[in-house]
Amino acid sequence: MKKNILRFNFGISMKDLKIAVIGLGYVGLPLAIEFGKKYKVLGYDINSTRVTELQSGYDHTLEADLDGLSIATKLRVENSELGLVFSSQESDLKEYNVFIVTVPTPINSFNMPDLTPLLKASEMLGRIVKKDDIVIYESTTYPGCTEEDCVPVIEKISGLIFNKDFYAGYSPERINPGDKVNTLTRIKKVTSGSTPEIADLVNNLYASIITAGTHKAPSIKVAEASKIIENAQRDVNISFVNELALIFDKVGIDTNDVLEAAGTKWNFLKYRPGLVGGHCISVDPYYLASKAESLGYVPQVILSGRHVNNSIAPFIANKVLKLMIHKGQTIKGANVLILGITFKENCPDIRNTKVVDIYNELKEFGTNVDIFDPWALADEVKHEYGIEIMSKIDADKKYDAILLTVAHDEYKSFDFEKYYKTGAVVFDAKAVVDRRWVDGRL
Repeated sequence: MKKNILRFNFGISMKDLKIAVIGLGYVGLPLAIEFGKKYKVLGYDINSTRVTELQSGYDHTLEADLDGLSIATKLRVENSELGLVFSSQESDLKEYNVFIVTVPTPINSFNMPDLTPLLKASEMLGRIVKKDDIVIYESTTYPGCTEEDCVPVIEKISGLIFNKDFYAGYSPERINPGDKVNTLTRIKKVTSGSTPEIADLVNNLYASIITAGTHKAPSIKVAEASKIIENAQRDVNISFVNELALIFDKVGIDTNDVLEAAGTKWNFLKYRPGLVGGHCISVDPYYLASKAESLGYVPQVILSGRHVNNSIAPFIANKVLKLMIHKGQTIKGANVLILGITFKENCPDIRNTKVVDIYNELKEFGTNVDIFDPWALADEVKHEYGIEIMSKIDADKKYDAILLTVAHDEYKSFDFEKYYKTGAVVFDAKAVVDRRWVDGRL
């Protein structure tokens, strides 16, 4: 490739790229918006309700830059060769030549990878791809998945030959839901391609929108592995401090006091104990573990970390119950208020939230549990977990226990003192409440 001419031997140039983003969730939508400012882009989702929502300029995930959305969609209205449109019709994908897949990669009830969304998207693309088309995957998965699981599906259905008729790339997503500082364009992007030439094109494509720059990995497997270990590393680090919390609870000292003291050393890693939910950190390590086990190696550190982090929700629930008993309260029929159900603060994302595990544990002991969360969508919580959440707190209702599980800004003004002084157990899972009004914290 000549340095100054972005044209490639397989017949496509940068100016010819027409991009379809498959999946318009937390990852796909910001990507579609940014590309839509410079290319002809289709945002595709099988959920027609989601498409209608975005066409109206609304985003329930609160991840979209609405000004950017307006700019990208307006460009399409003014220029048919530029800008962003949305669709749930598969046939609309046919005029595009770069397909970026951003569908979920969940786990099943046995903590095994569930590739169904990824393989369904690949099946659909098998009906769509043409000569010289490029399929780029962003969904987090184990090393080898793109070339060993997804590409063969496209080949089988399309009848095309990989790296002769069509090509692939992998550029792992690094979206941090709810983060308005470290947004898509401000996070360095890892890129890769199925041939050196495709790797250059994929890298140049992302470099055209990512102001933080790109890192071109030497292979798709390396790019896949780089993403999976980002989340596995964080999971293991959090599991260490969560295990400390379990130990120090038995010792009778506050874990956060210990961490503050240890943190005075310059090279101490300042992780905090807590619930580990969401779609990434609590899921992705299982993908790496599954790949390792398929190759005959049992990853003890990774799986041990998962075991510890999964134990925190029942630990919190049982700790609260013990504190209630210590205060002379009757557990059966007690009223408990949980503050927060999203998996992180100031974000509506409820995917794989571990607060639900606390809720279920408390319900099993016969308590009446209310949940209030100003960020979560009640219909979504009901659909995903079968739980009715409150639209507001009944100020006159007597609660026997209050649990702060998510540190939303709205809870800063909550009157914990009032409940503490009337005999309620107050448990702070985020270590943010005034300690004078807290019976226990993680």
